[in-house]
Amino acid sequence: MRTLYIIAYDITDEVRLARVRHLLKGYSTGGQKSVYECFLTEAQRWHIIERLERLIDPDEDRVHIFTMDGRSRTHTLGIAVQPKDPSFFYFG
Repeated sequence: MRTLYIIAYDITDEVRLARVRHLLKGYSTGGQKSVYECFLTEAQRWHIIERLERLIDPDEDRVHIFTMDGRSRTHTLGIAVQPKDPSFFYFG
């Protein structure tokens, strides 16, 4: 079962930023700049947490992982689109 997570970050170093962005883009179904929407299994969530712990500097960087309740809809405004759990994922 997949759960929707919102992962937001503030990384102070360009090299670490690029590595974190690359990691999260591989799991995201949407988002922008430093906020990603990710439908993850529990194993994938733990994998991302373990990788992030190795990639960031805990004294300088920030990462927030928010669990979204699947029973509720997000509020969207403007051209924003409701996140959808796709029937398949491609990891390239």
